[in-house]
Amino acid sequence: MYFLFKVVSLLPLCVLQWIASWIALLLNSFNSSMKRITRINLQLAYPHLTSQQHQALTKSSLKSQCMTYLESIKIWGMPQKYNVGLIKNIFGEQHLTEALNSKKGTIVVLLHLGNWELVNVWLNQYTAPVIMYKPSKNKGIDRFMLEARQSTRAKLVPTDENGVRAIFKHLKQGGLTVILPDHLPKESGGIYADFFGQKALSTTLLSKLASKTQCNVIGISCLRNSDTHFDIHCTQLSENILSKDLQVSVNQLNQDVEAMINVAPEQYIWSYKRFRNCYGNINVYRP
Repeated sequence: MYFLFKVVSLLPLCVLQWIASWIALLLNSFNSSMKRITRINLQLAYPHLTSQQHQALTKSSLKSQCMTYLESIKIWGMPQKYNVGLIKNIFGEQHLTEALNSKKGTIVVLLHLGNWELVNVWLNQYTAPVIMYKPSKNKGIDRFMLEARQSTRAKLVPTDENGVRAIFKHLKQGGLTVILPDHLPKESGGIYADFFGQKALSTTLLSKLASKTQCNVIGISCLRNSDTHFDIHCTQLSENILSKDLQVSVNQLNQDVEAMINVAPEQYIWSYKRFRNCYGNINVYRP
């Protein structure tokens, strides 16, 4: 897989996006697992849409998801100068620079939206972030990703207590970390909170770090343009995320995450089983 990814990363980005479009077309033509889960999630998140609108959004979402996966291989295999050159516009950059200048520490809320790998590359121009890293089960893929991420200024820490301590220390020293809070946590690391109308198990890590450090919390997304370029969007998130009340913080974080996704819902990774654990032991994906 390592050498396959190396070869794929040499292909022009427009060619990879064209290949991704055809893969998405095939996935949408059959009742693929990716299509089924995407459709279920979109119906839960946007119940007000018509059947035709859901079909159109599912189709565009599948295309975007396939593009994201192939684009990421390209980004991992290319030098930083090339990757930064893919970014066309930057909106709200002042939110990042003001947060860094405050020396209070900064948590960047990054979602599985657009191309999040480009955000990591872009951030390294401003600071040396500390980021949690979970190795891939495939050794070849893990080697390829690790080479890419270690080529930047980012410091990678494990997804365990040692990693959390390293991030906490970095924040207290005025540093920056990146956390993706839209995954399904273990029950020990989550509480139930509203997310797109569902009482979904939601991570508490970001809220606990924000509460203890009273740091800056900003959202950053990298959204795809109509061409082979991307735009960076920085937003200041609610101060309620800093609340000592964990439920208040997680509720607010989920609301802010929803708002970030709603900017370009077709570019979100809806094929992830985010609602696998909802309050009352509900799993919406069961046949």
